[in-house]
Amino acid sequence: MSPTSNSQIADALDELGDLYELDGAVIHRVVAYRTAAKAIRDSPVSVEALTREGRVKEIAGIGATLEQKIRDLIDTGDIPAAVKLRSRFPPGLLAITALPNLGPKRARRLYEELGIDSMKALREAAEAQRLRELRGFGAKFEESVLAALDAGAGDGEHPARRVVLDRALAVGELVIDALQTLAPEARIELAGSARRRADSVKDLDIVLDSPALLDQLQGLELIESASRTSASAARARTHSGLTVELRAVAPEQFGDLLQHLTGSAAHNAALREWAVRRGLHISEYGVLDDSSGETATFATEEELYGHLGLPYIEPELRENRGELEAARAGELPVLIEESDIRGDLHCHTTASDGTASIEEMALAGRDRGYEYLAITDHSATHGFGDEVSPDALRRQIELVREADASIKGMRLLAGSEVNILPDGRLDYDDELLAELDWVIASVHTSFGIDADAMTKRVIAAVEHPLVHAIGHLSGRLIERRHPYALDTDAVFAACARTGTLIEINSSPNRRDLNEVNARAAAAAGVGLLINTDSHRTDGFDVLRFGVWTARRAWLRKEQVLNTLSWAKLSKRLKQR
Repeated sequence: MSPTSNSQIADALDELGDLYELDGAVIHRVVAYRTAAKAIRDSPVSVEALTREGRVKEIAGIGATLEQKIRDLIDTGDIPAAVKLRSRFPPGLLAITALPNLGPKRARRLYEELGIDSMKALREAAEAQRLRELRGFGAKFEESVLAALDAGAGDGEHPARRVVLDRALAVGELVIDALQTLAPEARIELAGSARRRADSVKDLDIVLDSPALLDQLQGLELIESASRTSASAARARTHSGLTVELRAVAPEQFGDLLQHLTGSAAHNAALREWAVRRGLHISEYGVLDDSSGETATFATEEELYGHLGLPYIEPELRENRGELEAARAGELPVLIEESDIRGDLHCHTTASDGTASIEEMALAGRDRGYEYLAITDHSATHGFGDEVSPDALRRQIELVREADASIKGMRLLAGSEVNILPDGRLDYDDELLAELDWVIASVHTSFGIDADAMTKRVIAAVEHPLVHAIGHLSGRLIERRHPYALDTDAVFAACARTGTLIEINSSPNRRDLNEVNARAAAAAGVGLLINTDSHRTDGFDVLRFGVWTARRAWLRKEQVLNTLSWAKLSKRLKQR
């Protein structure tokens, strides 16, 4: 029997979780399977090997019950509980659960109320406008189902989803570290969209100057399989299911290949056009001079760009969004750095859905160099449990004040992440909001309303005199949930008029605002923030993702207001 990959084990546990949810199991049971599936999918080593060694329970979330199910899958190719549950539902129903915005609960309602048991039946019902008859579904949902079906979602023939950057980097850094251990003197660098810090990646590209390392890939613990694709290239697959493309090059050509593989394709095409106008032809092998017939090669990208008459262009800018024109004019921005951020204005504690106390979060923030931190637990109608009632918020304010007085070297702010209700109202009264140092307002519910209603909803919060900032404006979850319908230009205009700030949420799954909207907001005169939305003490580590988004948005330090001290920022807020 062939080895069982991590992705196969994770897929089986995800399927089992979906089957249990279809069957009406308690949510905690469903979540346990999905949590275990994610941990297994992200594991850098073979879970089958860990299971055979009796060590699989070292993975967080794996207990004796799950260990037995994994053993059954490895030994027999299936899980008995899954076989039993599959027999209760039509084969096509489980496929429906994989469609965007659907899931097991909605799929079961479609089956029980409309008899939909396959993709074909779902399309027929959507085209006949029968889905909108169900309460909570509506015309917009119907349109999204047809769009997903037209795009091939759930047909098993289209490419796999891209991997969110934080997961990809975790794998890439392990691969590079392992190779660097084998060859400490080798130069090894990540390229591709991961180096440009895109939201997600299809695979990983690595450039190295030691060809011998290509033959040592299969011996690495975190590599599931590897093969040479040419004398200077290899392809590997990690146990997490991510493909890694490796290219070896001579040290004197390292800059040429690194620039080429970093991309983007659009940036490289524009760069080639610029080179041709100067009588040069640029490729991964070097720069050919038409007049002399000689090819120059470069060990660094700085030398390569300099040879083309350009200053070095940061990888985050290489998307053909005007960076070459700015480089030629000497107008490339000095991009914001992670060290520029002086405080975080969005984090959670155990008062809502966080995992640490006020004091623990404050000390963790101080340890990473923050001068101030706003405690912003979810408000009363967050919709996901553990909300802070008005009375609980009053007690929270007292606790924050006490912690602020006792913790040296850190200014603690009493705040709240207040839910913006569908009609634009906030879910605390103004008298209570006025007691807070900081109010960030976000949409957490009713994502399906139309663009006009959503825009009015958000602008109502923007115009509220006690709201300082808007959190994760678009509501997107990368590769999982599309942004809700919203006129961002109208929101930016309202923020510029009122002085209300907008955050770039650093959560790797959000990065919201994205770089396009962040650049547009800055151009409209909106003040921006970079927050972590941290729910635990190590959650502040995701700050780099927000900073990378800001850099992809061409943002300078002065355009991000939590690079200011709290004294200067609060003074600016009072001028609203």
